[in-house]
Amino acid sequence: MVVGIIIGVSIFVQPTEVSRYVPNIPGIFAVWLIAGFLTLCGALVCAELSSAFPQTGGVYVFLNETISPAAGFLWGWAMFWSAHSGIIAASSVVFGRYVAFFVPLDDWGIKIVAVAAILLLSGVNYVGVRQGSGLQALVTVAKIAGIVVILLAVAFLGGDKHTAHGSALASNFSISDFALAVGAGLFAFGGWHMVTYAAGETRAPEKTIPRALLLGTLIVTGCYVALNAACLYLLPLDKVIHSTRVAADAANVLVGGKGAAAISGLVMVSAFGVLNGVILAGPRVYLAMATRYRALDWMGAVHPRFHTPHVAILIQAVWSCVLVMTGSYRELFSRVVYTEWIFFALMTVGLMRARRRSEYAPVYRAWGYPLVPLIFIIASVGVVYYQVAADPWNRSGGLLFVIVGLPLYYFWVRKSAR
Repeated sequence: MVVGIIIGVSIFVQPTEVSRYVPNIPGIFAVWLIAGFLTLCGALVCAELSSAFPQTGGVYVFLNETISPAAGFLWGWAMFWSAHSGIIAASSVVFGRYVAFFVPLDDWGIKIVAVAAILLLSGVNYVGVRQGSGLQALVTVAKIAGIVVILLAVAFLGGDKHTAHGSALASNFSISDFALAVGAGLFAFGGWHMVTYAAGETRAPEKTIPRALLLGTLIVTGCYVALNAACLYLLPLDKVIHSTRVAADAANVLVGGKGAAAISGLVMVSAFGVLNGVILAGPRVYLAMATRYRALDWMGAVHPRFHTPHVAILIQAVWSCVLVMTGSYRELFSRVVYTEWIFFALMTVGLMRARRRSEYAPVYRAWGYPLVPLIFIIASVGVVYYQVAADPWNRSGGLLFVIVGLPLYYFWVRKSAR
């Protein structure tokens, strides 16, 4: 479950984003290792909180219970305007990029394909959960198969295909560049906060959860490092930096056009699955918010025939399409990272506050307390700071969406609490 949720479609494009910030091969591997370590720290924190508060809603519930209802509301608000809808938009763009391997598309063509994918899968989830979950089972296999196929092909066929040259384009890079690269890497590890939501239903969680998280994140990190090694073995670093679909380009060098087509097809199926899963998951949080506040009843409306949160699915689809049409891929994933990690830091502060309460009784307690939570808080703040500092004007606009939710909560939503 850990591996299946964390490995998504962005790993097939994020090596390019990481290498743009850190055009140095040892630095690239350091970025992926640090991103994996931070993912493990965050997952351990989230595991403890999910064992203490095993209700549906995840981070929304944790913030409600450990910080304040206002913090929980802001997370749901930020999910809609920036984080969750941004993941949908970014993943759909990856899908469009790999479609462009088969059908020549310019940037606007890719955006149109991305919007079509969002609308199609939102429609699938509109008419029922069974259809969405059935599709999810199929594509989970495809997204892992894409990585396995590339690695096996390099292992058995890559001996005489080595075209990379030079270990670096730039021997030096700034702390800011490295922090931005870690942020790009963290986007590929996205979803880790969802893997612990079943803690309340896990046998021997005090042993099973940390073991699963440790092994799962090590496997994911190993896959990501290996895939980067394969791409850097097959492609010159400057080619990796300028690629829009690095996995297909690597496969093309290895086995030619047919191999690149096969990998592109797997990535497309994987992207479809990631999109489907995220589209399916988002309305659950909005539904949880609607059950708490009467002012949001409309968000929790359930279709009389299909029994799905159809209004939440529709407005999520519309806003995700707007994000696709108005932002570049880098803007989309950057907005997700700096928005989510504000709340991840806040969630960890909530854990430390909860530890001081006598009634707090989690089934599982995170390893390394208080060192792991403190490292995670400092790293989260650093990730947010460098992401925003890189483009203060545009990225402050993304944060403004979050801030606007606070007066809305105090002057309208809070008064309708059940």
